[in-house]
Parts: sequence; C-alpha cells; structure tokens
Amino acid sequence: MLTILGFAMIATFLVLIMMKKMSPIAALVLIPALFCVFVGKGAQLGDYVIDGVTSLAPTAAMLMFAIVYFGVMIDVGLFDPIVRGILKFCKADPMRIVVGTALLAAIVSLDGDGSTTFMITVSAMYPLYKRLKMSLVVMTGVAAMANGVMNTLPWGGPTARAATALKLDASDIFVPMIPALLVGLAFVFALSYVLGVRERRRLGVLTLDEVLEAEKETETVLVGAGGSGDGKVDMRKRLPAGGGATGSGPDAPEDPQNPEGDGFQGLDPNRATLRPRLYWFNALLTVTLLTAMIMELLPIPVLFLLGAALALSVNFPSIPDQKARLAAHADNVLNVSGMVFAAAVFTGVLQGTGMVDHMARWMVDVIPGSMGPHMALVTGILSLPLTYFMSNDGFYFGVLPVLAEAGAAHGVSPLEVARASLVGQPLHMSSPLVPAVYVLVGMAKVEFGDHTRFVVKWAALTCLVILAAGMLFGII
Repeated sequence: MLTILGFAMIATFLVLIMMKKMSPIAALVLIPALFCVFVGKGAQLGDYVIDGVTSLAPTAAMLMFAIVYFGVMIDVGLFDPIVRGILKFCKADPMRIVVGTALLAAIVSLDGDGSTTFMITVSAMYPLYKRLKMSLVVMTGVAAMANGVMNTLPWGGPTARAATALKLDASDIFVPMIPALLVGLAFVFALSYVLGVRERRRLGVLTLDEVLEAEKETETVLVGAGGSGDGKVDMRKRLPAGGGATGSGPDAPEDPQNPEGDGFQGLDPNRATLRPRLYWFNALLTVTLLTAMIMELLPIPVLFLLGAALALSVNFPSIPDQKARLAAHADNVLNVSGMVFAAAVFTGVLQGTGMVDHMARWMVDVIPGSMGPHMALVTGILSLPLTYFMSNDGFYFGVLPVLAEAGAAHGVSPLEVARASLVGQPLHMSSPLVPAVYVLVGMAKVEFGDHTRFVVKWAALTCLVILAAGMLFGII
C-alpha cells in the first residue's frame, strides 16, 4: 500500500507542476501533507516536516549565502572577463551560445557544487538568451545535463556516497569510469550543437555589425530566419523596451569602439557596483573559498557565510550599500530557500512514512532472478528513476547496498555496481528533490514544469549513452 501511495504522490506532484495547475512550492507542501493523511499518519506530519527541515537547513543556509556571495562577485565584476571571453566565442550565433552554455557549465562544475555552477552560468548567459529571444529552457536543460555528468567527480557527492556505502575506494570507482563519462560529456556537447542549430534555424544568425548599424538607424535588430545559404534573411524585430543604441544595462549593445567588444555584452560595463581595484582581492577570495570547500576545511554553509560577510564588508564598506546589495539579491534568496524548505516537507513525508523504503524494496524485488548476473546493468537502469525520485543519500545508502549484495551472489563485482550507480546523475540534477535545480530555474526565470518537460527526455538519453559506453568499454 505504501509503495502505491509513494508512486502516486510523486506522479501527482509531477503532473500538477508540469500542467501548471500548482506552483512548485504549493505542490511540494500540500501534496505530501495530503498523502500523509491518506497513509493514516496525519498526526505525525509535524514531526516529519521538522525532520525534513532539520536535514535540509544546512543546504538552505548554504544556498542563501552562496547566492549573496556570487551575486556580489557578479556585481563587482569578477566574472566580467569570463563573460566577455564566452561572448566573443558565441558572438550572436545561437548554436555557439548553446554550446558555450554547456562548456561554461562543465568548466564551472569542477568546483563540485551545482548551485554555484548554475549561478555563474545563468548570470553569464541569461542576458544573451534574452537579447536574442532564445529558449531559456534550452539554457537550463543544457546546464543541468553538463553539471549532472560532472557531478560524478569524487568531490561532487555521488561517488563518495557509493564508496562509503560499499566500503570501496572512491578512485577505484571513478577513474575507470572516466572514458564513459567523457563520452557522456561529448554527447551533451553534441546535443547542445543540435539544439543550437535548431535555435539558429528558428531565429537565424546575427553579426555585431548588422545589429549595431540597425540599432543606430532604426532601433530594430535584423535577425535571420532561414532563407540564404548561411541561414540569414532580413526580418525586423523590435528591441526590448529600453534597448536603444545608446542604452546601458544588461541589454545594451557593446561599444563598437571597445576593442574587447566582439559580440553582445551580458553585463553593464558601467554599472556603479564595479570594483576594478579590488579585482584580484575578489579573485583570491573566491579561489580560497572554493579551495577550502574542496578540502572540506569547514562546513560549506559556514564557508559561504564567512565569504559573503567578508565580500560585502570589503567591497561595500558603507552600510546602506551593503543593504542595497542584499536587497538586490533578496528575490533569488527567498525563492530558492523557500523551495528548499518546501522540498523538506516532501522528503520528510516520503522518508518518515516509510514510502521511500517500500518503493525501493519493491523495485529490487521485481528484478527477475535471471537478471542477477547482469546486476550492474540493472543498477545503471534503476539509477535513472531512483535518483530522480529519491535523494542521493536514500539511493546510495538505502538501495545500492541491496543491489550490490544481489550482484555479489551472482559474481558481479561491487565496483561494477558502484560505477553503474553513477549513470543516473545527469537526470538526477533536474530532480525536484535537488535544491540546486531551483537556483537554476529561479535565476533563469523558467517555470519548473517547463524545465522538466524539456530536460527529462534528453537527460535520460544522456544517462543511457553513459551506460552504453561503460558496457562497451567493459567498465560496467
């Protein structure tokens, strides 16, 4: 009964948010509360919620102060050179922009934290997507998939959990998986290229000279929509409000006399919050913070709390300026932390009522005995739905040991099962139970349901490509 109710609760949640019948926060709170009553444990709802909130409170704190920290770093211009470099590569070609999104997300993911990856990626690419009227779900989907592949790094979480759960060495799990993961990353780049070409066909290709000339004369932009050999035709499209040739702000065109300006700019080069004299201090502070995070010198929430306080104090000594910066990022902080605490209700009810345990045991029990010798393959396939509908902790500490034991009885190495368990991470990063995904969709101003509808099929395909490559190379 609990198994059926667990799947029904998850299905109800996904259907309602994808059909936009409820907001994610409302669905994350009200649906589990209702099913808790159905289970007959409504009296324990308060305990389940408190347990869920307690377990996710450090994550919420980390996200709150990480948003403030990286928001301040963006304000003061730390990432402007990165943005300019990527925009030089992307120019105004939608295909290059989508590929650049995947590349940026993959590089920034090396720090092992999805939230910071999404904050930096969206901050850099969002103005460009908006300026060219590109699909924002393409941006969120590509970033999530690239980060999902890179999330398998030993310091990213899943590999360490698998190693801990099965008492194995993390390097023995991860290093042999590198070829398969590289294939998965290459597939993400190839998919980005295809999606980018699709956007190019829809929108066409711009060049900076065409845009600047058109803006000077008519305050309109010439965009291509197919027709000539290079995908360009003339089609007039009105600029967004306030987007005149001499405007400033995120949507302003770059100065053609600016030697660094070889494309659109994503950040206003004249904004009052820039602190060019403190650039190297901010860069050193950020490198130190990320190094301390990787080395686990202090808990991540503490590191970001200290970093945010120091960044605000040094860059904005005036208290009114500090308040202004906090107010500027308050929307993102409130949206993300609200989502995290709402998700705590969902996970608290799933775990507290025992639904998640019954669902896991049912999925393991339905595996035919004849599949025992292929338990690594089974684990890889099961990692897609289980890591999407469960937390990584629940999967790696609750389900993986059972799968590994079943495989060992048929001569399958626990290492193979552990490697296969990493396959589902590209899909996991878009799970409604992953706090970082709310940073991604919140900053990109994308509905969670729209993101889910777009990304699930492509992320699942990426997972299957990694699984196939692992089997082909004899890793899994």
